[in-house]
Amino acid sequence: MLAREHKRARLVEKYARKREALKRTINDQSVGHDERMAAVAALAELPRNSSRTRLRNRCEQTGRPHGYYRKFGLARNRLRQAAMNGEVPGLRKASW
Repeated sequence: MLAREHKRARLVEKYARKREALKRTINDQSVGHDERMAAVAALAELPRNSSRTRLRNRCEQTGRPHGYYRKFGLARNRLRQAAMNGEVPGLRKASW
């Protein structure tokens, strides 16, 4: 799953400019109808995985999609393990 996500990220990066230009053309009201429809068709021809919304945040170590912490790039269970091993600077288990 991680390899698939990395592949999607590469596609998103590769087609980002082209996708942005087509969307700008589609949303521009001053452009003619035929040109806008051509832009819609061109956007539909791009790979589906090149869309930014297809990306999913996953744990870098396990690939787990749920319980993901953006700040650390890890899922909750791996973050807890790393914190217990002292691998995350400044992070301690709470106790009161």
